[in-house]
Amino acid sequence: MKQRSTVITIVTIICGFYLWELVDSGLIGTFGLYGIELLQSTNQWYRLVTVALVHDNSSTIPIHLAFNMLALYSLGTPVERYLGRSKFLIIFFGSLITGSLSSAFNLGYNGYSIGVSGAVFGLFGAFVVIGKRMGADLKSMFILIALNFALGFTIGGVDWRAHLGGLIGGAVITKLLLTLKPSRF
Repeated sequence: MKQRSTVITIVTIICGFYLWELVDSGLIGTFGLYGIELLQSTNQWYRLVTVALVHDNSSTIPIHLAFNMLALYSLGTPVERYLGRSKFLIIFFGSLITGSLSSAFNLGYNGYSIGVSGAVFGLFGAFVVIGKRMGADLKSMFILIALNFALGFTIGGVDWRAHLGGLIGGAVITKLLLTLKPSRF
């Protein structure tokens, strides 16, 4: 029996939350990420993870969601196939948390952030580490990462700090996972 793709499950959950968000825009306030001071004062650390569930719904075309889901599927599927479900989930959630922490430490008291792009950039980092291990030519991947990172500076409201934190977190976590004995996971 073929194992269900964890990536597809995550994409489905996030898209489901987006549909819910169209009916109840208060979800952004419930699940979005605050700056570190507000996280500490409210003790709402769950927001480091739930930030991935909410996306910008201010336009009629869900561009933010579409790009994140396309990248999540395109990067996550080969990473999950290569490393397996457990390691994929460790990379995904580890990157999400490192991206969220990077963002939270740089958001002002009234700032907030939304989206799963910290985890997506973590998958970019994982892809590079895996590619390097396999001896792949990574020039095109570095160009793709640079273009996506630069895009964050040209489009307003993009949290480049979450991207950077996720990218570094994903690369480091993947490197650590690849050094562990296979029997551990």
